[in-house]
Amino acid sequence: MGIVIAILIFGIIVVWHEFGHFIVAKKCDVQVNEFMIGLGPKLVGVQKGETLFSIHLLPFGGACVMEGEDGNSDNERAYTHKKIWQRLLIVFAGPFFNLLMAFVLSIVLLGIAGVDKPIVAGVMEGYPAEAAGMQAGDEIIKLNSKNIHFYREVPVYLMLHSDEEIDVTYLRDGEKIETTLVPQENPESGRSLIGIYYEPNNESLGPLQTLQYSFYEVEYQIWTVLSSIRMLIQGKFSFNDLSGPVGIVKVVGDTYNESMQNGGIGEALLNMLNMIVLLSANLCVMNLLPIPGLDGGRLLFILIEAITRKRIPPEKEGMIHVIGVVILLGLMAVILFNDIRKIVTGGL
Repeated sequence: MGIVIAILIFGIIVVWHEFGHFIVAKKCDVQVNEFMIGLGPKLVGVQKGETLFSIHLLPFGGACVMEGEDGNSDNERAYTHKKIWQRLLIVFAGPFFNLLMAFVLSIVLLGIAGVDKPIVAGVMEGYPAEAAGMQAGDEIIKLNSKNIHFYREVPVYLMLHSDEEIDVTYLRDGEKIETTLVPQENPESGRSLIGIYYEPNNESLGPLQTLQYSFYEVEYQIWTVLSSIRMLIQGKFSFNDLSGPVGIVKVVGDTYNESMQNGGIGEALLNMLNMIVLLSANLCVMNLLPIPGLDGGRLLFILIEAITRKRIPPEKEGMIHVIGVVILLGLMAVILFNDIRKIVTGGL
C-alpha cells in the first residue's frame, strides 16, 4: 500500500506541474496537442477537442505538448509565435504551480501540526554548547547569517557547515545572546555536533503565524535543495547519495508504512503532506535549473531573446532541448540503476 500511495503522490505533483503549463498555455491561446501523464509507451488516451489526454507506461514524469514548442509551425496558435512575456509565463507556470502547492499544503500542515520551534531541550556534557554556557530553554534564531525558524534547520545547517566556526545567536528570557561554536566530532556517530538536545514539542500557531511560517517552510525546502546542489558540486555529496523516482517512491512508501504502524492514519497523513511539500518544492527548484530540456533551460533562451532582441531559431533551440532531454534521460537511467542497486543491497 505504501508504494501505491507513493506513486499516487508523485503523480499528483507532476500532473499539477503540467497543469500549470496547460492552463496558462490555454489562456495565451496556444494549441496544446497532448497532456500526458507518465513517460514511455502510451497505455490509453482520450481526445478532448484539440488535446489528447493520455496515460503512459512509466508512472514518473509527464508533459504538456504544445504546437511548435520545439520547432517551426505554420499554425498561428503555435507556442513559437507567441510574445516573449506569454512564453515566459507558460514556461514558468509549471514550477510556480509546484511552489503554490508547497505553500498551500504548508498552511494545512502547520495549521494541524504546529511548528517545531528551535528551542534547546538540553546540552551535552563536554561539547561546545555546554562550554559556551547554552542552557535548556534557549531559542536559536540565527546560525551565521541564516535565520532559523524550525529546529530541523539546525542539524541540516550543521551538517552542511560541519568544518566551519558557527556564530550562534539565541534568545534567553527575551535577551539576545551571541556566541561562536566549533562543531566537535562525535566518535560514535562520526557526525560533527555542537552538543544540544531537542525534544519534539510542536507549538500551535494562530492564523497569521501559520501563513508566516508557511513562507518560512517553503523557504527552508528551497534552501535545502540549493544547499544540496552546492554540496554535490563541491564534492561533499557523492553520486551515490542521489535518489531518483524509484528511490523517492521507496522512501515515501517506507515512511507511510512506518507512520501507519507507529501513529496510525493521522500521523501517516501528516507525514504524506510533509512529503508532498518537500517533493513539490524540490521539483520547482530542479525544473528551474538553467539546463536544456528543463523549464529553466527554456526560460534561459527566452531571457537571452529579451535582452538581445534576437531569437535563436526555434528549430535550433528545439534541437538543443532534445539533446538535453536525452542526456537527462540517460542520467535518470543511471540513477534508476543506482536506486535499484541500493535497494537490493539494503543501502536505501
